[in-house]
Formats: sequence, structure tokens, C-alpha cells
Amino acid sequence: MSDERTTPDPFEVSPPAATPPEPTVFERVPIIKAEIDEPDDDSEADDEIEPTEAYCVKCKMKVEMEDPEPVWTSRGQAATRGSCPICGTTVFRIGKTPAHANLRPPPPVRVEDVPKIVANRGRKKALPATFINAGDADSDFAARLAKELDNAGVHTYYDPHSVAEEVNWAGGIHPALRDCVKMVVLLSKASASSEKLQKAWTFFKTARKPIVVALVDADAEVPDALRRSPRFDLSKDYKPAFRQMMQTLADL
Repeated sequence: MSDERTTPDPFEVSPPAATPPEPTVFERVPIIKAEIDEPDDDSEADDEIEPTEAYCVKCKMKVEMEDPEPVWTSRGQAATRGSCPICGTTVFRIGKTPAHANLRPPPPVRVEDVPKIVANRGRKKALPATFINAGDADSDFAARLAKELDNAGVHTYYDPHSVAEEVNWAGGIHPALRDCVKMVVLLSKASASSEKLQKAWTFFKTARKPIVVALVDADAEVPDALRRSPRFDLSKDYKPAFRQMMQTLADL
């Protein structure tokens, strides 16, 4: 049996290779794989509020505040007030923090801003102020009374917008209530039950500062806590009652 081997013909043309099928519309569109971002522990740590440090006078060391809260000084400066975690004493620190970001700073409060010339060697001295405590309904009457008292030599403080604004003051109370030495409470039917009015004169009573009551309405109800305070009816004979009240304020 003979061994036959097929010798390839060098001049033979091979058939063309098969063309792959055209991809369909769905095959042409690449499939995008969505990835769900998992929470990063480091990013959560960055969002945490950093502790605020302040100097504790009692412990004589820097401590991390407990229950820090953003407050404002009488000059309109941002500050933070909290408590010492060791002894519980109130600690305080000047400076703005992220907690002040959405808060509007109040305007500075100046009470003793009218210098008077003292006879002794011509030195200037700020005259102590009298706080005019009035409700919103008696604002016009209070502004007139404050102006007349100032013209008569009794330095007054009356700023209804500043007192009515809800501000977290560093001292816990409006700076004018802290700095004024006397108070005139205007009582009328509309303002006798005012919470703002009562809060102001309650602070004065607690601090044992003198209070004078001025009646805008003759039949206005006087709170029991103010019944022993000097009282003047400005609704009838204004001028005589005003002179008597001014003399009483000078003697207090």
C-alpha cells in the first residue's frame, strides 16, 4: 500500500474568513455598573463637633467644656459658655465657633454713654442710668418719658428693640438690666401682664435695686411684688407727678 500525501497547492486561494455578525442595538450600548458609596468612617468623624476648651479658674487648668452654648457679650462679640467637667463651675471663652454660624450678632449695648462733668477738678464721669421698663403697647409713652427725664438730668436707658430681641447673652440677662442702677416700671391695662415686663423687674427685685412705678392708666393693676415701691400716677396731673417721681429717683 502506497503512502499518499497531499501536497498543498501554493497557487490555491483560500476562502475568506467568516465575518462576525453585526452586534444588536442592546449589545452596542455599554452596560454601566452602578456603585453604591458606603459611608466612610473618617467623613463621619470630621462632622463631629470638636470639643471647646476653656480655662477653669477654680481648677486652675484648661478643661473641655460640658454643655457648651453660643452666647454674645454686651459688645456684640461671640463667645461660648459652658461648665467645667471637674468642679461644675461656669467657664467662658471669647471667640466665634461653628455654633455661631447661623446666629445674627446683636448690636453693642452701651448704658453709661453720657459723660457728665463733675465739679471736682473737672473730671468726666459716666452718670448711672435708669432703666425704663415698658410694654410694647406703651412704647410711645416710654420714649417721651425717657426723653424728658434725660432733659431733666436723669440719665435713662430705653431701647425697646434691643430688649425685645431674643439673644442668648453671656451674663444670662440683658446687659442694660445688669448695668442700670434704677428702674421705672410703666404699668397700663395692656402691659400689666406682660411677661417681658415682669422678667425685667423680677431681676431688679432679686438684685435689690430700687424700682419706681409709673401708672400710665390710673386703674392699672399693680403686682403684689411692686406694691411697696414708690408709685406715681402720670395719667392725670402729669407735670406734678413727673416732678415728684424725678425727685424720688434723685434720692434713691
